[in-house]
Amino acid sequence: MAKRDYYEILGINKGAGAAEIKKAYRKKAIEFHPDKNPDDTGAEAKFKEAAEAYEILSDDNKKARYDQYGHAGMGGAGGGGGASQGGMTGGGIHGGHQADFDAGRAGGRGIGEGLEKSI
Repeated sequence: MAKRDYYEILGINKGAGAAEIKKAYRKKAIEFHPDKNPDDTGAEAKFKEAAEAYEILSDDNKKARYDQYGHAGMGGAGGGGGASQGGMTGGGIHGGHQADFDAGRAGGRGIGEGLEKSI
């Protein structure tokens, strides 16, 4: 089953700001909360879907990644995963090693530094 667009789930436009995203989420959370719909499994699924959408859209980094890559940028079926869950956190196509490389050029240990010489 294909995932629905997070903006569509919350009923907002892609350019929505933080306050609008929060307001839309709260409205959906109240509407589909399991306590208000105890016998409706569909409502529970929509509540979880809205919570997932809010988790991504309320975080600037995750939102930017979602806007650029869609659900593919969220780490697969679990959504919102970090590097340990197969997401793209801090790595992109470099697999998280670009920061290590950059640190070497930015005053971190260079090649051969910190190695002991033994003859």
